[in-house]
Amino acid sequence: MSKTILLTGANGFVGQFLGHYLNNHHYNLVHTLRHPSSKKQDLADGRIEYIGNITAKTDWSKALTRIDCVIHLAARVHVMKETAANPLQAFQQTNLHGTVNLAKQAIQAGVKRFIYLSSIKVNGEKTQNVSFQADDPEQQLNDSYALSKQQTEKALLELHQQGLIEVVIIRPPLVYGPGVKGNFLRLIKLVEKQWPLPLDKINNQRSLVSVNNLSSLIQTCIEHQQASGEVFLVSDGNDLSSSELFSHLADILGCKNRLFYFPRNILKVLTTFLGKSKEFERLFNSLRVDIKKNQQLLGWQPDTNAHSALQQTVEQYKNQKDGAMSQ
Repeated sequence: MSKTILLTGANGFVGQFLGHYLNNHHYNLVHTLRHPSSKKQDLADGRIEYIGNITAKTDWSKALTRIDCVIHLAARVHVMKETAANPLQAFQQTNLHGTVNLAKQAIQAGVKRFIYLSSIKVNGEKTQNVSFQADDPEQQLNDSYALSKQQTEKALLELHQQGLIEVVIIRPPLVYGPGVKGNFLRLIKLVEKQWPLPLDKINNQRSLVSVNNLSSLIQTCIEHQQASGEVFLVSDGNDLSSSELFSHLADILGCKNRLFYFPRNILKVLTTFLGKSKEFERLFNSLRVDIKKNQQLLGWQPDTNAHSALQQTVEQYKNQKDGAMSQ
């Protein structure tokens, strides 16, 4: 019989793609949304349950009926302009207390496995000469979002160690693919405008993961017995420099590559002065993840290489843009 999956965050970018991916692999889905007015026209087939805000008091009982596995994507994520008086407390309310509440109710409902989508930020913000490993020692974190994810991982693994539920944790880097929003969509639009950018000859290496490869790993973790109790990192398996990423996007968009070289130390001073130091760090620092554990323990390999996934992402963007213009 097909397994029934409870999917939180079902109407987000990853949730929508993952829902259709699991439908295509013959899983039954129960989607959770905040309220009836939530966007749901792009959801995969499945039952919908409305659960309100995710807190320590959320009632999941109806949504958890006859569920084999929970995939918990919903989270309070980074915002450009934080408005909470206590950001860590705000992140903990949803990401820590809300998740632990869901896991405990899943245990009571007899759910066997709980897959938690965490963040590579639990490992850190950048790598030097080595890649992040899934089993790296715990880091001292200053970022409120990353700390809330780290605390949640520890709480879930404690439930696993007590033998109450099988827990699997996945830490993705930047996720992209058809329908992507946020920073990656802004990046595509920036390249499309063909503005000269001082980003040539950046020799960093960044791991990315297409939403298809992320979905493939999640599906493997639903089924594979060896995934239980483990933490996994995930990527496309071929890292890119920032310059290579811009160049690939320009080629796919059919745009002229207008990157030029500008001294890094001067650019760092300028971006710091403009309050854009975090953007500078993301563009110039490396962030590499090692996926050998997935390959050795699960026999998992990325389905899609980065260039193909980038092409699919851009093609969907262009089709959506053309469709909007024709209306």
